Amino acid sequence: MRARELLTDFPTVRLDSPVVDAARLLAEQDLPGLIVVDGEDSPVTILPGTQVLRLAVPGYCQDDPALARVVDEAHADAFLRELHGRTVRDALPRQPRELPVTDPEATVLELAALMARTHSPLVAVVDEHRRLMGAVTLQALLDRMLPV
Repeated sequence: MRARELLTDFPTVRLDSPVVDAARLLAEQDLPGLIVVDGEDSPVTILPGTQVLRLAVPGYCQDDPALARVVDEAHADAFLRELHGRTVRDALPRQPRELPVTDPEATVLELAALMARTHSPLVAVVDEHRRLMGAVTLQALLDRMLPV
């Protein structure tokens, strides 16, 4: 089985897209992350949903989880408001990571190894010009690998 056989259309965002729109897309389509593309529709990075949360959750709550418990519900429910006015670029990690990208001929084992190595729940599949063809998700990969 090759990547081209597990390929699915996948939503993308750009670096300058509002991160609140990315969060909405993640929630509405129940996605583990999004593919960030440049002007040529070539993948730049994967934006995991957890990175969006990292941008929204106050640093002091990330540093000391006990502090998150003492914040009252009214303020706790409002933390996503911090995303307004921010871009996808703001949500990306400071240190670039290996991009989980492959060609349509990658095997299931190659896809699994790439996901494991990059800690990514999806792999972008590109053509010979590095334009995005679609993605292989962890769910699709596991559905094919695990017996029913």
